[in-house]
Amino acid sequence: MEWQMRAIRGATTVSENTIEAMREAVTELLDELEQRNKIQPQDMISVTFSVTRDLDAIFPAAIARTRSGWDNVAMLDVQQMYVEGSLQRCVRFLIHAYLPVSAPIHHIYLRHASNLRPDWSLPQTLHTSQPAIEILNS
Repeated sequence: MEWQMRAIRGATTVSENTIEAMREAVTELLDELEQRNKIQPQDMISVTFSVTRDLDAIFPAAIARTRSGWDNVAMLDVQQMYVEGSLQRCVRFLIHAYLPVSAPIHHIYLRHASNLRPDWSLPQTLHTSQPAIEILNS
């Protein structure tokens, strides 16, 4: 089976800026990521989490590190650029992982974040008939 570095995106919203609410939302997001993509932490190269400026109760990476196997994944938390009128209390991720070329990629958008990418509300598949460089430039 041929494997390739792939990227998976996702986002969710948090009901309030508390550790409990953030833990619930991030856990739900990562559970869905693992289930829908059949991904294991040992396949991940890195995870970048971003949060909107109204979330500062806990780092999403701190929540992820408590999951089995995730303590060895390189993670980074950053603040999402503020744009007036943008979605509030939002946690996003960008994951780079080695996955089978033939595996479909399911980008995960939950709660109010589903409005960010309504085109990704259904499972997404990366078309592997094009070389990777063409996909990046398209």
